[in-house]
Amino acid sequence: MNDQTLDVCETFTSLQGESSYAGMGCFFIRLAGCNLRCTYCDSRYAFEGPRHTVSVASLLAAARAAQVPLIEVTGGEPLLQSATPQLLQGLSRIPAKTVLVETNGSLDIAGIPEAVVAIVDVKCPDSGAAGSFDSANLERLRPHDEIKFVISSRADYDWACRFVNTHADVWRTAAVHFSPVVTAGFRAEELAAWIVEDALPVRLQLQLHRILEMR
Repeated sequence: MNDQTLDVCETFTSLQGESSYAGMGCFFIRLAGCNLRCTYCDSRYAFEGPRHTVSVASLLAAARAAQVPLIEVTGGEPLLQSATPQLLQGLSRIPAKTVLVETNGSLDIAGIPEAVVAIVDVKCPDSGAAGSFDSANLERLRPHDEIKFVISSRADYDWACRFVNTHADVWRTAAVHFSPVVTAGFRAEELAAWIVEDALPVRLQLQLHRILEMR
């Protein structure tokens, strides 16, 4: 297969701040471009800032050299780029590495290699991108994949609960995370209390990298 190139925003090594892998060292490949404009986006520079054209081979070499157990491809929205499956396939062949890809849920995840963990967002109403989720992705989830709802308000929480309850059979195949957007009017403690009160089969997810003020 001929080597392809990708539009890359940045690469860096840090701690994984989200998902079931939070707290582990991770090499991040942040691809440029996104098809959504979420109100709470914390990486607008991925679609507004400069980008670099980088070969898949170069990215694979950098990932092999990283002395951490995780590799994550994120964005922006990584599935927008046609060379992303080639990158993910190559990353999945690196020994002793777990590979994650974070996607906003609006695009078909069927092309993600079996060995790669998909972290799939379902956008709640306050995101400004409600209705963007490709519902067919529910049937494409594998047992090791994970789902994330970013919650901005009680209305978002109620919406996410209805979504989870409507698709209860699907959620048995993937870990489900509720993550708060911490603003002046909404606290993580509120979301935690609601989850406990309703005995939801979900995990409270805090952005560890924000708490630690890391990249």
